[in-house]
Amino acid sequence: MNTIGECAHLNALLAEAGLDPLDGQTASRFGDYVSLFLRWNTRLNLSAIRDESGVISRHIIESIALARALPRGIFTLLDFGSGAGLPGIPIALCCPQIAVTLAESQGKKAAFLQEAVRVLGIRATVHAGRAEALRAVFDCVVLRAVERMPKAVAAAARLVGPEGYLALMTTGDRLDELKQAAGAEFSWTTHTPLPGATDRIVAFGGRHLARA
Repeated sequence: MNTIGECAHLNALLAEAGLDPLDGQTASRFGDYVSLFLRWNTRLNLSAIRDESGVISRHIIESIALARALPRGIFTLLDFGSGAGLPGIPIALCCPQIAVTLAESQGKKAAFLQEAVRVLGIRATVHAGRAEALRAVFDCVVLRAVERMPKAVAAAARLVGPEGYLALMTTGDRLDELKQAAGAEFSWTTHTPLPGATDRIVAFGGRHLARA
């Protein structure tokens, strides 16, 4: 996806989603990521979606939308249960000022993430283990399509630093359950629809907004 026409295709999909286009260099780097994703996906089952167009429309556009929606003042971010690097790698590509940590406990997927970081030259590190084992805290912790989501949200909430954010990419019908799992220390903004599916949203919980 490195030709001018293919980069234009990505920007056309962004336009359909109501998002601003990427510059040529960033669009090309997304092309490198998608190509790497598709090659490794044949061996690792990173996603059930196998074609380039599907990966872009289902995974990449949604992740770019999240990157664009991040609150100001975020300089460290944890992608909790990163899997194939979604949304952490798109965030690193769109927001180079943010130091991204990609936490993935499955060794083969962690190896893919290491290769993606190397190939793309992004400002990201890979934690090849359970995110719960991290001792650091972050300005923002993001969860997307994580197994046993309520339990993961409770663990992720403990990794959010003072005045930091918890970002949940989920469906509207699960949001109340996940807010409860995060605990009373978080207050939540109005959720934002994500492109590509009618029921997908992102919600930000701010620790610094919590009531005393």
